[in-house]
Amino acid sequence: MTPQNIAGMGFIKGLGAMALTDHNSCKNCPAFFKACESFGIVPIAGMELSTAEDVHVVCLFPTLESALAFDSELDKHRMPIDNRPEIFGNQLIMDENDENVGTFDKLLIAATDLWMGDAVDLARSFGAIVYPAHIDRTSNGIISVLGDFPTDYDFKCMEMADRNNYEKYVQTYPQIKDNALLVCSDAHSLGNISEAENSLNITCEDAQIDAKRVEIFSYINKSVKK
Repeated sequence: MTPQNIAGMGFIKGLGAMALTDHNSCKNCPAFFKACESFGIVPIAGMELSTAEDVHVVCLFPTLESALAFDSELDKHRMPIDNRPEIFGNQLIMDENDENVGTFDKLLIAATDLWMGDAVDLARSFGAIVYPAHIDRTSNGIISVLGDFPTDYDFKCMEMADRNNYEKYVQTYPQIKDNALLVCSDAHSLGNISEAENSLNITCEDAQIDAKRVEIFSYINKSVKK
């Protein structure tokens, strides 16, 4: 899962846009942006943030700069636990040529000290679209951790790993009908990157990478408003 390999697999799968959402880090987004641009893919800087409750929420940022600024702010909230590479593997920081340019020493899979409301507010203050990840999973999904789908955080959308679970979840948690459904691959290996099964049409010219990203964010924001 190096920047060039991720972008290259996205190109093979026919993807026009990809978001990198490493756990609790945006530090590989600069390399990912350059790798995507070499394949003509619209890159989106993101993060899968672990709240203090250990719920995973996806944060998608409108610019690379806003993502990196949020990443710097998150340094105050990551747990001071050292990574153990012999158990969890190396947490590499790479360049666009898949060369290792550093490592991150604090354990990134650990929850931050930000409670859900604080995490959402902080990410939104940097312009992020924030939504709960894989609500239909028993691991780190908001429903499995909290026992319900709360309406306190003004989520406008949510992610499911399998869209076929939607009707079953609506029966038990009818409040989720107020949220738009996003279906993402949440790939942790190259083979799990989805093809363009879930798509939207945008109108920008092929060369306008930044404009395409703006239109994607505008589309998501419009689609989730009631």
